[in-house]
Amino acid sequence: MRIVFAGTPDVAIPSLDALADSRHELRAVVTRPDAPSGRGKKLAASPVAQRAADLGLEVLKPQRPRDEEFLSRLAEIAPECCPVVAYGALLPQRVLDIPRHGWVNLHFSLLPAWRGAAPVQHAILAGDQVTGATTFRIVLELDAGPIFAAVTEPIRPDDTAGDLLHRLSLSGARLLVDTLDGIEDGTLAPTPQPQSDSQVSYASKINVEDAQIDWTQPAEVVERLIRACAPTPGAWTTFRGERFKINSAQLSDSEMPPGALEITKRAVRVGTGSRALGLGEVQAQGKKPMAATDWARGIAFGTDPRLGTE
Repeated sequence: MRIVFAGTPDVAIPSLDALADSRHELRAVVTRPDAPSGRGKKLAASPVAQRAADLGLEVLKPQRPRDEEFLSRLAEIAPECCPVVAYGALLPQRVLDIPRHGWVNLHFSLLPAWRGAAPVQHAILAGDQVTGATTFRIVLELDAGPIFAAVTEPIRPDDTAGDLLHRLSLSGARLLVDTLDGIEDGTLAPTPQPQSDSQVSYASKINVEDAQIDWTQPAEVVERLIRACAPTPGAWTTFRGERFKINSAQLSDSEMPPGALEITKRAVRVGTGSRALGLGEVQAQGKKPMAATDWARGIAFGTDPRLGTE
């Protein structure tokens, strides 16, 4: 089956590679335009664009999917199906209508749970024990199209969003190829998603503001926020008026006032609305990530040191 792949970030690369190695005829790749990157803010191609170039594939980078030049080129290629992983732009109906088998999206949740931009982060935030990946046909409504297939993945107690997304990107890549095989063979047909309010949930993008830690929340809630925001945007608080990232933490049995710090030679603990958390890796403003105990050795704390009080 003749296909065109759409994707942008690193998490889409396992699917791109799997499709390139599949029986399907991968004719081109669609990705977001080059964007400023790094300290110098120089324009850089997306990870998917770079990988597609390595594979010798044609790369299309429309500013907007409705651009006439892009529509014309896609119609010339005439894909029978367009698999998608984290492309990052809404597709208008004119684009959706080009391939006869439609656009098939790989979404990193068990739909209809966690429709939207940050399904993995929200699954961790909510304390879900199981998540997964789903393939579905794209329609104009957000992540609401009929489902082809799904795989499940347990959420481990120490999973960060980065850990979980990596595993889902690998199992999802296999699922996406299997889905296209089934579509081509005529053995796989999509079924409508449940639409009841009790089954549908949404996963909005987690911004830096959303990642601020509220130490009055229970320890379990704070710990899940830290894992959900790792590696990006990074959960943070303040220390002496400056932003201070918490990259990892563990639940402890001690109790302390919210934000209060306890520093020993072997541990740094901070109080929450319930029990304390033991800090693992932290990152002070302008510094590299380091163990909390190493950070604490270089600080003169004085009396009653606290996080998040300024």
